[in-house]
This record gives sequence, structure tokens and C-alpha cells, in this order.
Amino acid sequence: MANANALDVLIQALRRLPGVGVKSASRMAFHLLQHDRPGALALSHALQAAVDGVHHCERCHTFTQELVCSTCLDPRRDSSKLCVVETPADQSAVERTGAYHGLYFVLMGKLSPLDGIGPKDIGLKGLFDRASDGLVQEVILATNFTAEGEATAHVISEGLKTRGLRLTRLARGVPVGSELEYVDLGTIAHAMVDRR
Repeated sequence: MANANALDVLIQALRRLPGVGVKSASRMAFHLLQHDRPGALALSHALQAAVDGVHHCERCHTFTQELVCSTCLDPRRDSSKLCVVETPADQSAVERTGAYHGLYFVLMGKLSPLDGIGPKDIGLKGLFDRASDGLVQEVILATNFTAEGEATAHVISEGLKTRGLRLTRLARGVPVGSELEYVDLGTIAHAMVDRR
């Protein structure tokens, strides 16, 4: 009975991952226990080490093991540009493009009044303080193009527009390699409005 309970606890723990339901969690748990016990232990140790050692950067709020992350400390970064993203995963996506060489502020969320998430919950005061440090000249709003992401970008732009900063928003439009007949109408409409 104790083993069955431990297995159920493992399955429920795996279900906390995004997109993982009961079947996927069960499959993962059975695989780890049946075929890869060393992998299960490695996963357990890695999770414990991350929970114990990873925290928020004092400057940009992303995940790091140091007080200030390596991106914020990199002297080659353009400190006049500050890109605002919702999550560390969004920051990583921007970094993988190789097209941006400025600094970041990671909100760790987005405004969502229906879920009870307001400006204090995503650290907007920290963002406003960082953007007003005298070095930042441009704030790039790179929140997602969802209703919540748009609302978050709007609140940020309203909060920063009196501070003498250049505010820009990521462009949106038709994805490279797509055919117009298969692109949703909202995307086409935004691409037409934001054309250059």
C-alpha cells in the first residue's frame, strides 16, 4: 500500500507540469521506475538543486544562481535598451534569435484581473525603477499578443510614457513562410495595420 501511495504521489507531482495529464504522468512515472531509476534519481537531485539554488536576479528578475545574472553583468550588452518579457522562457526565445543585444526585465507573469493578478504581483514597480535608472533610453514591450499580454503592455506604456523613454512594441504579422489563405484573419489585419 505504501508503494502504491508513493506511485500515486509521483504521478500527481508529474501532473503539475504544463500539458501533462494523468496518462502522460503515469507513462513517465512507470518509465522512470521500470527503465531508468538512475534517471529518476538524477531528475530528483536536479530538481532539488534548482529549487535550492535558483532565485531571481536582483536587476532583471530572471532566474539565476547568482545575485545578478550573467546577462545583466555582460559589459557587451547595450544598457540603453530594456526588453520586457513575461517569462524566462520568453527571454530565452528572444536570446536564441541573436537579434537583440540589450538587457531584460522579466515580469514572471502578466496582468490578469480575472485570476487576481495585478501590478504588484508581476513587479511593475521594479520595472519602473529599473527603466528609470538613467541608463535606459528605450523600453521594448515584448509581452505576448494575448488579451492579458496586451493589457500588460498598455499598463507599462502608460506608467512609463511620462519618463522621457522611447517605448516600442514588438511588431506582429504574418509568419515567414506562411501563405495568406491559411493565416488567421486577426493576424492579417494586424499585419496590414502595422505594415512598414
